[in-house]
This record gives sequence, C-alpha cells and structure tokens, in this order.
Amino acid sequence: MGATRDGKPSLSGSENLIIEVDEDKIRCKQYSWYFAPTYLLFWVGLFFAVIYPLFQALPTGIKISEEADKPGQFVAERAQEILLKISRLGPRVVGDVDNEVTVVNLLLAEIEKVRQVLRDDVYEMEVEVQRASGSYLIKGLTNHYQGVQNVIVRLSTKSSNSTSYLLVNSHYDTKPGSPGAGDDAAMVVVMLEVLRLVAVSGNPFLHPIIFLFNGAEEQPMQGSHGFITQHRWAANCKALLNLDSAGAGGRDLLFQGGPNHPWLMEHYRNSAPHPFATTTAEEMFEAGIIPSDTDFRIFRDFGVVPGLDMAGVYNGFVYHTKFDRYAVISLDSLQNSGDNLLALVWSISSAEEMYDTEAHAAGHAVFFDFIGLFFVHYQESTSFALNLSFSFGAILLVCLSLWRMSRVTGQSMGTYAGVFGLLFLLALAGVFLAMAFPLLMATFYDWGNRTLTYFSNSWLVIGLYICPSVIGLVLPMTLYLTHKKCKKIPHTYYLHIVGHANCVLLAILCLGATALKYRSAYLFLISLTFYVAALIINLLTRLHCRGYLWSLVLIVFQIIPFIYHAYLFHMFILILIPMTGRFGVSTNPDILIGALCGFGTVLALSFAAPLINVFRRPNCMLGGLALVMFIFCMITVSDVGFPYRPKTNVMRADFMQVHRKFFEYNGSVSLEDSGYYFHLGDRNKEAPLRDHMNLTNLVRLGEDCDSELMCGIPCYRYCSARKHALWLAREEPVELPYPTVLEFLSKTVLSGGYQVRYEFRLTGPPNMGLFFKPLDGVKLLRWTFAPAMLDNPATYRPPLEVMLTYGIDNTPIEFFVELSKDDGNFDEPVFEMGVSGHYVSPHDKRDALSQAFLATLPDFAFSMEWPSSYERHIF
Repeated sequence: MGATRDGKPSLSGSENLIIEVDEDKIRCKQYSWYFAPTYLLFWVGLFFAVIYPLFQALPTGIKISEEADKPGQFVAERAQEILLKISRLGPRVVGDVDNEVTVVNLLLAEIEKVRQVLRDDVYEMEVEVQRASGSYLIKGLTNHYQGVQNVIVRLSTKSSNSTSYLLVNSHYDTKPGSPGAGDDAAMVVVMLEVLRLVAVSGNPFLHPIIFLFNGAEEQPMQGSHGFITQHRWAANCKALLNLDSAGAGGRDLLFQGGPNHPWLMEHYRNSAPHPFATTTAEEMFEAGIIPSDTDFRIFRDFGVVPGLDMAGVYNGFVYHTKFDRYAVISLDSLQNSGDNLLALVWSISSAEEMYDTEAHAAGHAVFFDFIGLFFVHYQESTSFALNLSFSFGAILLVCLSLWRMSRVTGQSMGTYAGVFGLLFLLALAGVFLAMAFPLLMATFYDWGNRTLTYFSNSWLVIGLYICPSVIGLVLPMTLYLTHKKCKKIPHTYYLHIVGHANCVLLAILCLGATALKYRSAYLFLISLTFYVAALIINLLTRLHCRGYLWSLVLIVFQIIPFIYHAYLFHMFILILIPMTGRFGVSTNPDILIGALCGFGTVLALSFAAPLINVFRRPNCMLGGLALVMFIFCMITVSDVGFPYRPKTNVMRADFMQVHRKFFEYNGSVSLEDSGYYFHLGDRNKEAPLRDHMNLTNLVRLGEDCDSELMCGIPCYRYCSARKHALWLAREEPVELPYPTVLEFLSKTVLSGGYQVRYEFRLTGPPNMGLFFKPLDGVKLLRWTFAPAMLDNPATYRPPLEVMLTYGIDNTPIEFFVELSKDDGNFDEPVFEMGVSGHYVSPHDKRDALSQAFLATLPDFAFSMEWPSSYERHIF
C-alpha cells in the first residue's frame, strides 16, 4: 500500500481500495464570478441562434413559372390563387348560400379543371356532392342535422383492384364572421393542388384515394359524420389524413396518430419532408387542455379509421375571427403543407399495410421531431423498455460515481450517501420551487386583475415565468453550497452530486410517468440519456478528479436536450398563448402558461442551471435574474402589458342580440324582452370594454340559472359556461330577420296511461336549438333524435340540449318526444322546452340599434355576433 502526500492511504488493490489522485486538482478554486453572465447568456444565445430560426423555417414557395423546372412538386402559387377566390367569399356558415351553393360550385369548377388534365389512360376519377342527414351525441349535446353537403372525389388507378381507400379530409365551412383562410380554406386548396398533381403524374398507386371536402365541420363535425356513417365509400376507407387548423400559416403539427397503428408513423417518418410532431401534444389534446376538436374524432369513433391528424398552429390569434384572411397565409406555409401532404399521399396510397390495416395494429407510438430536422418514432412497448433501462441504468451509474468519489477522497460511502440524500431533497425542493414560483406569479397577477399581460408580447413570459422558475430551480442548491460548513468533500464533488441528485429525480419521474402510461415520459428519457452519456465519459476519463473539467463535458452534452426541450416548450407557449384568449372567464390561463414555463425550465436546465455554482458569487447571478424579473414586472404594468392589440391580438367578446319570450302552461306570455347576451372569451371578462361601451346595466345570469331553463338564454352549442353569461337589457325589441316558429301538432296519451307523446314542427334559421327539462316525477323516454343521451340518464342529466342544423335542405323539422309520469296525470305541466334560433349568416340583417351598439366595440376586440331568438314553453 502506498501513501498520498499528506500521509493518507492510497489506491492499491485490496478491500480498502482508495484511488490515488492529486487532491489539489479536486479542490481547485471556483472560476471568477464575471464568467457567470457569459455562461447564462450562452444558453440564451443558443435559443435565438438555433431554436428560433429553425422553428420559423419554411420551404420557399414554388411559383407557377418554376413548375417546368420542378416537375411533380407542389406548386404553392396555384393553391394560393384558389385560396384568394375562396377567401373573397367571406364567412361560409352551414345553411348559408355562400356555403351551400357558391363555394360548392367553386370547388366543382376547380375539380373540373383537374378532370381536363387527368391522365385518363391511367386513372379514373369520380366526383359527387353528398347530401347527408343524421343525429349523434358529441360532448354532451345531441347534434341533429339535415341536408349538409360534402364534395367528394375518388381517384383510382385503372390497374388497381384494391378495396382499401386512403381518405384525405378538410373542411370549407367557417365560423360566423370569419373568412376562414387558415381554418380551413388553406388546407382545402392544398388538397386541390395535391389532387391535380397526382391526376397529371401518370404514376400508378395501389389504393384509391378519397378527397373529402366537407361542408360542415364547425357545427361541429357534421360533414365528416355524414360521410363516414352513410356514404357508400366510407366502409372502404382504411387510413386517414386529416387536415385542419387552429391558426393561420406556419407549419402543420402532427398531434394525433393512430390510434394503435404505428405503421402510419413509419410512413410519416419516411416521406414527410418537413416533420413537426410530438406525442406530448397528442396527450395534451386528449386531456382537454387544448380547447379545439377536429374531424379526426368522428372518423376514429364512428368509422374506426386510423390516421394522422395535422393542423396549422401558428398565429392562433386570428383563429375564428374576421382577421383570418388571405393575407395572413404565406406562400411558404402553403408549400410546407403541400410538400408534406403530397409525400404522404404517395406513400400511404401505395402502402402494403393498407390491404389489411388491422394486421398492423400494434399499439400506440411515441413520436417527435427534432427541431424539424428529422422524425423519431417507436412503439409504446419499446418506450417501456427504454424508459426502464435508462432510468435504472442512470441510478446504477450514480451509485458507481458516488462509490468512486468516496474512494478518491477516503471518505466512507455512508458520508456520500448522506450528502446525496440531502442534495436529493434540495433537488426536489428546487423542482418544486421551479414550478411554484411561476404559479405564484400567475396567481398574484390574477389577484391584481392583470391576467394575460403577455398576450400581445409573448416575450414577457421570460421575465414573468422563466426567470422565477430558474431562480427556484437553483435556489436551494445554491444557498446550501455557499453556506455549507463541511470541508470533507470538495466543492467540485458537491456540485457533481447535485447533478446526480437531479438525475435520480428525473429517473423517478420517468419511471412514474411510464407506470401511468404517459408516452410523454420520453421527455425525461432525453434528459437522462445525455446526462448518462456525459457521466460515462467522465467516469472513463477520470475527469471527476480534475477539478471542474467534468462540467465542460456535461455542458456539451446538455446542448442537445436543451435545444429540444426549449424548442418543444417554445412551440407549446406559442400555440397556447393565443388559446388563452378563449379559455373562458372561469379559468386563470396564466396558471397554464406559468406551469408550462416551469416544466420546460426543469427539463431544459435541470443539469445546466446548477452549474452557476462553478463560478464564485453565484448568489449575484440569482440577484441578477431577480432584477430581470422585477424589470419585466414593471414593463407589464405599462401600456406594453395591456393584453390586446387591434387586428393582430384581439379580445374575443362574442354576443347575441336576443329577443325572448317565456310562455306559461296556459299559453300566456309571462315575459317578453330583448337584450344582448355576452359570452366573453377570457379571464379579463368585460373590464377592458367598459371604457368604450355603455355596459352600465350589465348583469350576470347566475341567479337566473337556478330558476330558468338554460338561464333563460339561447346558449349556442356547448352550454356549460352559461352560468357565467352576461345580460344587457335594452328597451327596444330586437328585430329578427324572420321568425323561428314552433308548431305544437299533437299530444297523445299512450296505452297504459302512464306515457304521453308530443309532436312538433319547427321552422327557422339553419341553426336552432332545443332544450328539454322534464318536471318532477317525469322521465324523458324517447325522441326523434339520437338516443344516446336518453340511454345514459346517470351521465346526461336535464336540461338536455339538441342542436339542429340544416344545410341545403330547409324542410321544416318534425320531431316527437315521449315521456312517462309517475301519477299518469297529463292534464298539468309535464316538461319545459326551450327553442332558440340563431341567425348566423352574414346576409341576415342586424337592426339599426344593434349595429350602433356593435360600432362602440373597441378596435382591440372582435365579436362573433348574430341575432337570436329564445322561447321557453311549458307543456
């Protein structure tokens, strides 16, 4: 056995193994404090030099003049020309002439142009306009429709005998008041150009392709339901490419896949030239965090068609507003969408898996792109194996590293285990504070009525949420390392054990997420993988024992996970900030944004941020971050922090001009009045409007909700937020374009005497609603509409909502309801029924007083508005 310079035993080969090193190298001094700002700015610079430009990157749009030099490639300019034609039509709502006639004729004309250049020696093309009627349950309401239209093209190779079809879907209808250039005309024109390119190519493919231009997605999803449940080609559709949008322009995010068909991900990986995807978005969507839905749900639930769901997610501020215009859709964004769709159509239409898709159903997939450069996917079973292997492997390597440290310094393993245990608790406290500080900021701003200060200036989240999160992440460790008294273990080892503690914590989180079957556990796996790689190199090269050199290896290996996590959470923040403007008044959206910033900080900087302790005076860096946070807070209380901007970042202040009547059992009218029913989009409620509009008598309808059916208002579609509705009465009655008329046809007591049948006829605008509330002792048994709500009375409790829509067919809607009553007495009130009419067409005239009131709306607000009627009847 040898000896070190201070006489301590050194490494030999016995059971008292100690590793001989130069202790001066271990106990080297920290670097000068003035390098610390450069270290932090390195990560900031990495974001702006790499992540931001790659996130914004789009392919250059191909022009018609370049087509000859680029045969077979998507021509964005041709699609853009059709987009201009569609956008000029303005809003296209179901039942309106622009949606049912004008745009249908436009689509048929464009499809006829394709027929003129079709390689009819190779292909067959069939075109038809479907008119569908149906009824189904979706999200707590019964959706009943008649005469909605779909324009459908079937393109097949003459030499093919395949009965498996590829379905490609988008929708051409819009929300009221919106031209819908992004949602979803851009995808419609992309489909048209892809149809043309395939039709003129002459290249054979195995499986027929259905191009479904559906005319009733916003209602919601009636067009896709009509196709998949009724059309003769529906049963043959074995795979789906669904195209939608929650914004305008930019890249298309693949956010749903399958389910249980990972072979589709393989085709996406091999063919899509501009990958943009993440499993985490799929799980957030399934959890209801994203307040949107697509036709993918209908094809999955009613047709059991697996597929890929892709949507534009950039610039969600204009989504469902009048600012979703042609001008906001760039040529390059159309090229991005077209390149991906064209490649996927070619790939899947010739896929062998299409012959028997069920044979390739192999569970969920984990999928993601790396900053748009390449795409990664693997099956959930593989994810399970990877997560467990790397998590337990990381823990084992940490134990090995601790053992090595104990032998180098001659301290017992128990000493290092105790230090590790303490630092693990501090790491846990750091993660807790990294999440808690942004959430506290979000709560304080909500208490101060300063919600959504970042809405127009998203960079404010850096100071409001990211800086507090970084402070919280490193605060416990930094305070401990700067005030610890123990000198037995070198500072460099303490700092290394900090990384180990974070590694074990992330491994535990990865194992927990895997056990709960969250495929987003791959986020922890990425962080673990690169920390383990750095740790292995440091162990093999003995950089543990050479001062802070090991930290350079760690920094290099943290660049990739930092880039990915910062890229991912930058994407989520840009997607979700516009959505916070429509989260409703009851939810504090800052909580979600703060939580995203906190979680992203933990994943991106868990290993990099504590390394500020390599430098002297790390507390000064925390003070600097606190100063940045303070400066940003001061900025938010200025005009910069006002959430809204005209045209680009508008407040959503939807309202209806309502005329309502309450009829009693004897037919008398107990109330007839008019007013404005407000449905506000975000947490700021009506406060920003009060300086511009006369809202003196504005009242909340919460109390009326206990005594009146549906709070006495014609709520539209999903009515769960009706208790937060606002009502502003007006003296003059609202002038409706034409009446909504309910005719009571008959009342028949059925055999046995305990059941009764009522029959009605309803005429009115293309969008109407019915609400049913049986009185005490009465049960609603049957009706004309889909029976799902009545079959599940424990889940769907009165009042029950039925949404009525008609497209090209305006035939009066006749319906019946059958009820039972315990005592069999039907000569007294049995049930209440509400009837609403919604005049959403831009051609339905608003009365002069409503137009004058609308004119007082400030320029930073947008209102999806229309006249409505509401009648409450008792039968």
